[in-house]
Amino acid sequence: MICALGAAVCFGTASVLQAVAARTAEPGTGSGVDTALLLRALRQWRYLAGLGLDGIGFVLQIIALRHIPIYAVGAALAASLAVTAVVAARLLRVRLSGAEWAAVGVVCAGLLMLGLASGEEGSGTGSLALELGLLAVAGLVLAAGAVAGRLPDRSRALTLGLAAGTGFGVVEVAVRLIDDISLSALANPALYALLLGGGAAFLLLTSALQRGSVTTATAGMVLGETIGPAVVGVAWLGDRTREGLTWLAVTGFVIAVGGALALARFGEPPADPAGPAADPAGTAADPAGPASDPAAAPAADPSAGPPAGPSAGPPAGPPAGPAP
Repeated sequence: MICALGAAVCFGTASVLQAVAARTAEPGTGSGVDTALLLRALRQWRYLAGLGLDGIGFVLQIIALRHIPIYAVGAALAASLAVTAVVAARLLRVRLSGAEWAAVGVVCAGLLMLGLASGEEGSGTGSLALELGLLAVAGLVLAAGAVAGRLPDRSRALTLGLAAGTGFGVVEVAVRLIDDISLSALANPALYALLLGGGAAFLLLTSALQRGSVTTATAGMVLGETIGPAVVGVAWLGDRTREGLTWLAVTGFVIAVGGALALARFGEPPADPAGPAADPAGTAADPAGPASDPAAAPAADPSAGPPAGPSAGPPAGPPAGPAP
Protein backbone atom coordinates (compact mmCIF):
# COMPACT_ATOMS: atom_id res chain seq x y z
CA MET A 1 0.00 0.00 0.00
CA ILE A 2 2.95 2.31 0.64
CA CYS A 3 4.07 1.90 -2.98
CA ALA A 4 0.54 2.66 -4.21
CA LEU A 5 0.48 5.86 -2.13
CA GLY A 6 3.94 6.79 -3.42
CA ALA A 7 2.66 6.35 -6.98
CA ALA A 8 -0.28 8.61 -6.13
CA VAL A 9 2.11 11.33 -4.92
CA CYS A 10 4.11 11.11 -8.18
CA PHE A 11 1.04 11.10 -10.43
CA GLY A 12 -0.68 13.89 -8.48
CA THR A 13 2.32 16.20 -8.73
CA ALA A 14 2.88 15.33 -12.39
CA SER A 15 -0.70 16.22 -13.31
CA VAL A 16 -0.18 19.86 -12.25
CA LEU A 17 2.93 20.16 -14.41
CA GLN A 18 1.39 18.40 -17.42
CA ALA A 19 -1.85 20.39 -17.34
CA VAL A 20 0.06 23.67 -17.44
CA ALA A 21 2.33 22.43 -20.25
CA ALA A 22 -0.56 21.08 -22.36
CA ARG A 23 -2.49 24.35 -22.09
CA THR A 24 0.49 26.47 -23.09
CA ALA A 25 1.30 24.31 -26.12
CA GLU A 26 0.07 25.52 -29.51
CA PRO A 27 -3.39 24.17 -30.36
CA GLY A 28 -3.40 21.08 -32.49
CA THR A 29 -5.84 19.64 -34.97
CA GLY A 30 -8.55 19.17 -32.35
CA SER A 31 -8.49 15.41 -32.83
CA GLY A 32 -8.66 13.24 -29.75
CA VAL A 33 -5.59 11.36 -31.00
CA ASP A 34 -3.25 14.29 -31.67
CA THR A 35 0.36 13.08 -31.76
CA ALA A 36 1.58 16.51 -32.93
CA LEU A 37 0.20 18.08 -29.74
CA LEU A 38 2.07 15.51 -27.66
CA LEU A 39 5.32 16.29 -29.51
CA ARG A 40 4.87 20.03 -28.88
CA ALA A 41 4.17 19.41 -25.20
CA LEU A 42 7.35 17.32 -24.96
CA ARG A 43 9.39 20.46 -25.75
CA GLN A 44 8.40 22.00 -22.42
CA TRP A 45 10.33 21.23 -19.24
CA ARG A 46 7.17 21.00 -17.16
CA TYR A 47 5.81 18.20 -19.29
CA LEU A 48 9.16 16.37 -19.25
CA ALA A 49 9.36 16.71 -15.46
CA GLY A 50 5.83 15.36 -15.23
CA LEU A 51 6.79 12.39 -17.41
CA GLY A 52 9.74 11.69 -15.13
CA LEU A 53 7.43 11.59 -12.12
CA ASP A 54 5.01 9.42 -14.09
CA GLY A 55 7.85 6.96 -14.76
CA ILE A 56 8.71 6.72 -11.06
CA GLY A 57 5.02 6.38 -10.22
CA PHE A 58 4.59 3.60 -12.79
CA VAL A 59 7.40 1.55 -11.21
CA LEU A 60 5.81 1.98 -7.77
CA GLN A 61 2.43 1.03 -9.27
CA ILE A 62 3.83 -2.21 -10.68
CA ILE A 63 5.27 -3.12 -7.28
CA ALA A 64 1.94 -2.38 -5.61
CA LEU A 65 -0.03 -4.45 -8.14
CA ARG A 66 2.21 -7.42 -7.35
CA HIS A 67 1.33 -7.33 -3.65
CA ILE A 68 -2.18 -5.90 -3.10
CA PRO A 69 -5.52 -6.19 -4.97
CA ILE A 70 -6.24 -4.04 -8.02
CA TYR A 71 -9.14 -2.28 -6.30
CA ALA A 72 -6.82 -0.95 -3.57
CA VAL A 73 -4.25 0.27 -6.11
CA GLY A 74 -6.96 1.90 -8.25
CA ALA A 75 -8.41 3.77 -5.30
CA ALA A 76 -4.94 4.94 -4.26
CA LEU A 77 -4.26 6.23 -7.78
CA ALA A 78 -7.59 8.06 -7.80
CA ALA A 79 -6.45 9.67 -4.55
CA SER A 80 -3.67 11.36 -6.53
CA LEU A 81 -6.21 14.16 -7.00
CA ALA A 82 -5.93 14.85 -3.27
CA VAL A 83 -2.17 15.14 -3.76
CA THR A 84 -2.76 17.46 -6.72
CA ALA A 85 -5.00 19.66 -4.57
CA VAL A 86 -2.40 19.96 -1.81
CA VAL A 87 0.43 20.60 -4.30
CA ALA A 88 -1.65 23.26 -6.06
CA ALA A 89 -2.41 24.89 -2.72
CA ARG A 90 1.28 25.00 -1.76
CA LEU A 91 3.11 25.68 -5.00
CA LEU A 92 0.52 27.52 -7.10
CA ARG A 93 -1.16 29.29 -4.17
CA VAL A 94 -4.57 27.92 -5.09
CA ARG A 95 -6.97 28.40 -2.20
CA LEU A 96 -8.85 25.32 -0.99
CA SER A 97 -12.27 25.83 0.50
CA GLY A 98 -13.32 24.13 3.71
CA ALA A 99 -15.31 21.57 1.73
CA GLU A 100 -12.27 20.73 -0.39
CA TRP A 101 -10.05 20.22 2.65
CA ALA A 102 -12.81 17.97 3.96
CA ALA A 103 -12.70 16.04 0.67
CA VAL A 104 -8.95 15.52 1.14
CA GLY A 105 -9.68 14.13 4.60
CA VAL A 106 -12.41 11.89 3.18
CA VAL A 107 -9.98 10.45 0.62
CA CYS A 108 -7.46 9.70 3.35
CA ALA A 109 -10.15 8.04 5.48
CA GLY A 110 -11.24 5.88 2.53
CA LEU A 111 -7.66 4.79 1.86
CA LEU A 112 -7.23 3.92 5.54
CA MET A 113 -10.31 1.68 5.35
CA LEU A 114 -8.94 0.01 2.23
CA GLY A 115 -5.57 -0.52 3.84
CA LEU A 116 -7.19 -2.23 6.81
CA ALA A 117 -9.57 -4.38 4.75
CA SER A 118 -7.64 -5.39 1.63
CA GLY A 119 -6.04 -8.80 1.50
CA GLU A 120 -3.22 -10.06 -0.68
CA GLU A 121 -3.39 -10.01 -4.46
CA GLY A 122 -5.45 -12.78 -6.04
CA SER A 123 -3.79 -15.94 -7.29
CA GLY A 124 -5.64 -15.98 -10.61
CA THR A 125 -3.48 -15.68 -13.73
CA GLY A 126 -6.25 -14.97 -16.22
CA SER A 127 -7.19 -16.86 -19.35
CA LEU A 128 -6.20 -16.29 -22.96
CA ALA A 129 -9.70 -14.92 -23.55
CA LEU A 130 -9.12 -12.26 -20.87
CA GLU A 131 -5.76 -11.31 -22.39
CA LEU A 132 -7.27 -10.99 -25.89
CA GLY A 133 -10.23 -9.07 -24.47
CA LEU A 134 -7.84 -6.66 -22.78
CA LEU A 135 -6.04 -6.07 -26.08
CA ALA A 136 -9.40 -5.41 -27.77
CA VAL A 137 -10.31 -2.87 -25.08
CA ALA A 138 -6.98 -1.09 -25.64
CA GLY A 139 -7.81 -0.83 -29.35
CA LEU A 140 -11.27 0.54 -28.53
CA VAL A 141 -9.66 3.21 -26.32
CA LEU A 142 -7.69 4.48 -29.31
CA ALA A 143 -10.79 4.39 -31.53
CA ALA A 144 -12.82 6.28 -28.92
CA GLY A 145 -10.21 9.02 -28.92
CA ALA A 146 -10.49 9.42 -32.69
CA VAL A 147 -14.29 9.70 -32.46
CA ALA A 148 -14.15 12.11 -29.50
CA GLY A 149 -12.37 14.72 -31.62
CA ARG A 150 -15.65 15.44 -33.42
CA LEU A 151 -17.70 16.02 -30.27
CA PRO A 152 -18.52 19.36 -28.57
CA ASP A 153 -15.96 20.49 -26.00
CA ARG A 154 -17.78 19.28 -22.87
CA SER A 155 -18.71 15.86 -24.28
CA ARG A 156 -15.27 15.65 -25.84
CA ALA A 157 -13.50 16.21 -22.51
CA LEU A 158 -15.63 13.62 -20.69
CA THR A 159 -15.18 11.02 -23.45
CA LEU A 160 -11.42 11.57 -23.67
CA GLY A 161 -11.05 11.43 -19.89
CA LEU A 162 -13.12 8.26 -19.60
CA ALA A 163 -11.19 6.64 -22.46
CA ALA A 164 -7.84 7.68 -20.97
CA GLY A 165 -8.85 6.26 -17.60
CA THR A 166 -9.88 3.01 -19.28
CA GLY A 167 -6.46 2.89 -20.95
CA PHE A 168 -4.74 3.30 -17.60
CA GLY A 169 -7.04 0.60 -16.23
CA VAL A 170 -5.90 -1.71 -19.03
CA VAL A 171 -2.33 -1.13 -17.83
CA GLU A 172 -3.29 -2.07 -14.25
CA VAL A 173 -4.85 -5.37 -15.31
CA ALA A 174 -2.13 -6.15 -17.88
CA VAL A 175 0.58 -5.89 -15.22
CA ARG A 176 -1.13 -8.71 -13.33
CA LEU A 177 -1.40 -10.86 -16.47
CA ILE A 178 2.32 -10.67 -17.34
CA ASP A 179 4.13 -13.33 -15.32
CA ASP A 180 7.69 -12.26 -16.06
CA ILE A 181 9.80 -10.11 -18.35
CA SER A 182 11.44 -12.54 -20.77
CA LEU A 183 11.22 -13.66 -24.38
CA SER A 184 8.18 -15.74 -23.52
CA ALA A 185 6.31 -12.52 -22.63
CA LEU A 186 6.41 -11.52 -26.30
CA ALA A 187 3.74 -14.15 -26.97
CA ASN A 188 1.45 -12.72 -24.30
CA PRO A 189 -1.30 -10.44 -25.69
CA ALA A 190 -1.36 -8.62 -22.33
CA LEU A 191 2.06 -7.11 -23.09
CA TYR A 192 0.74 -5.47 -26.25
CA ALA A 193 -2.42 -4.42 -24.41
CA LEU A 194 -0.20 -2.68 -21.84
CA LEU A 195 1.79 -0.82 -24.50
CA LEU A 196 -1.23 0.13 -26.62
CA GLY A 197 -3.45 1.03 -23.66
CA GLY A 198 -0.78 3.10 -21.91
CA GLY A 199 0.27 4.93 -25.07
CA ALA A 200 -3.32 5.67 -26.07
CA ALA A 201 -4.13 6.89 -22.56
CA PHE A 202 -1.25 9.39 -22.63
CA LEU A 203 -2.32 10.72 -26.03
CA LEU A 204 -5.95 11.09 -25.03
CA LEU A 205 -5.21 12.65 -21.66
CA THR A 206 -2.91 15.23 -23.27
CA SER A 207 -5.65 16.15 -25.75
CA ALA A 208 -8.21 16.40 -22.94
CA LEU A 209 -5.95 18.71 -20.93
CA GLN A 210 -5.30 20.96 -23.93
CA ARG A 211 -8.92 21.84 -24.76
CA GLY A 212 -12.21 21.60 -22.94
CA SER A 213 -12.98 21.24 -19.26
CA VAL A 214 -10.07 19.51 -17.54
CA THR A 215 -12.27 19.02 -14.46
CA THR A 216 -14.70 16.96 -16.54
CA ALA A 217 -11.86 15.01 -18.16
CA THR A 218 -10.25 14.28 -14.79
CA ALA A 219 -13.51 13.01 -13.32
CA GLY A 220 -13.97 10.71 -16.33
CA MET A 221 -10.41 9.45 -15.93
CA VAL A 222 -10.93 8.61 -12.25
CA LEU A 223 -14.04 6.56 -13.07
CA GLY A 224 -12.35 4.79 -15.97
CA GLU A 225 -9.23 3.73 -14.07
CA THR A 226 -10.95 2.47 -10.90
CA ILE A 227 -14.28 0.71 -11.44
CA GLY A 228 -13.51 -1.57 -14.41
CA PRO A 229 -10.12 -2.85 -13.17
CA ALA A 230 -11.57 -3.46 -9.69
CA VAL A 231 -14.34 -5.63 -11.16
CA VAL A 232 -11.84 -7.59 -13.28
CA GLY A 233 -9.58 -8.16 -10.26
CA VAL A 234 -12.40 -9.52 -8.10
CA ALA A 235 -14.27 -11.49 -10.78
CA TRP A 236 -11.38 -13.01 -12.78
CA LEU A 237 -8.14 -12.65 -10.83
CA GLY A 238 -9.27 -13.71 -7.37
CA ASP A 239 -8.76 -10.44 -5.46
CA ARG A 240 -10.32 -10.68 -2.02
CA THR A 241 -10.53 -8.77 1.25
CA ARG A 242 -9.62 -9.83 4.77
CA GLU A 243 -12.10 -12.26 6.30
CA GLY A 244 -15.29 -10.45 7.28
CA LEU A 245 -14.09 -7.03 6.10
CA THR A 246 -15.64 -6.91 2.63
CA TRP A 247 -18.05 -4.21 3.77
CA LEU A 248 -15.15 -2.06 4.98
CA ALA A 249 -13.28 -2.45 1.67
CA VAL A 250 -16.37 -1.52 -0.36
CA THR A 251 -17.07 1.48 1.88
CA GLY A 252 -13.47 2.64 1.71
CA PHE A 253 -13.37 2.27 -2.08
CA VAL A 254 -16.56 4.30 -2.58
CA ILE A 255 -15.44 7.00 -0.11
CA ALA A 256 -11.96 7.34 -1.62
CA VAL A 257 -13.23 7.55 -5.22
CA GLY A 258 -16.07 9.91 -4.24
CA GLY A 259 -13.65 12.23 -2.44
CA ALA A 260 -11.35 12.19 -5.46
CA LEU A 261 -14.22 13.19 -7.75
CA ALA A 262 -14.99 16.12 -5.44
CA LEU A 263 -11.42 17.33 -6.05
CA ALA A 264 -11.51 16.91 -9.84
CA ARG A 265 -11.19 20.67 -10.46
CA PHE A 266 -7.54 20.46 -9.44
CA GLY A 267 -6.78 18.92 -12.81
CA GLU A 268 -7.18 22.47 -14.11
CA PRO A 269 -4.04 24.53 -14.79
CA PRO A 270 -3.70 27.80 -12.88
CA ALA A 271 -5.13 30.95 -14.41
CA ASP A 272 -2.73 33.12 -16.39
CA PRO A 273 -1.92 36.13 -14.20
CA ALA A 274 -1.18 38.19 -17.29
CA GLY A 275 -4.68 37.71 -18.64
CA PRO A 276 -7.64 40.03 -18.34
CA ALA A 277 -8.46 38.74 -14.89
CA ALA A 278 -5.36 40.45 -13.55
CA ASP A 279 -6.84 43.93 -14.16
CA PRO A 280 -8.22 45.02 -10.78
CA ALA A 281 -10.73 47.28 -12.47
CA GLY A 282 -12.21 44.32 -14.29
CA THR A 283 -11.38 45.62 -17.77
CA ALA A 284 -8.20 46.72 -19.48
CA ALA A 285 -7.96 50.40 -20.35
CA ASP A 286 -7.59 51.32 -24.02
CA PRO A 287 -4.64 53.72 -24.27
CA ALA A 288 -5.89 55.08 -27.55
CA GLY A 289 -9.25 56.07 -26.08
CA PRO A 290 -12.68 55.33 -27.49
CA ALA A 291 -12.15 57.56 -30.52
CA SER A 292 -9.30 55.43 -31.82
CA ASP A 293 -11.69 53.12 -33.64
CA PRO A 294 -13.23 54.93 -36.60
CA ALA A 295 -15.94 52.35 -36.86
CA ALA A 296 -17.05 53.10 -33.31
CA ALA A 297 -17.74 56.80 -34.02
CA PRO A 298 -21.42 57.64 -34.50
CA ALA A 299 -22.47 58.62 -38.00
CA ALA A 300 -23.11 62.34 -38.55
CA ASP A 301 -26.64 63.52 -39.35
CA PRO A 302 -26.47 65.58 -42.59
CA SER A 303 -29.62 67.51 -41.69
CA ALA A 304 -28.08 68.88 -38.52
CA GLY A 305 -25.49 71.07 -40.25
CA PRO A 306 -21.82 71.32 -39.37
CA PRO A 307 -20.94 70.51 -35.77
CA ALA A 308 -20.27 73.33 -33.42
CA GLY A 309 -16.85 74.04 -32.02
CA PRO A 310 -13.56 75.62 -32.99
CA SER A 311 -12.77 72.88 -35.49
CA ALA A 312 -16.25 72.70 -37.02
CA GLY A 313 -15.23 73.78 -40.51
CA PRO A 314 -13.11 76.18 -42.61
CA PRO A 315 -12.90 79.83 -41.48
CA ALA A 316 -15.48 82.22 -42.88
CA GLY A 317 -12.87 84.49 -44.51
CA PRO A 318 -9.37 85.84 -44.19
CA PRO A 319 -8.40 86.99 -40.72
CA ALA A 320 -9.12 90.62 -40.02
CA GLY A 321 -6.10 92.97 -40.23
CA PRO A 322 -5.57 96.60 -39.00
CA ALA A 323 -8.02 99.15 -40.36
CA PRO A 324 -6.62 101.21 -43.24
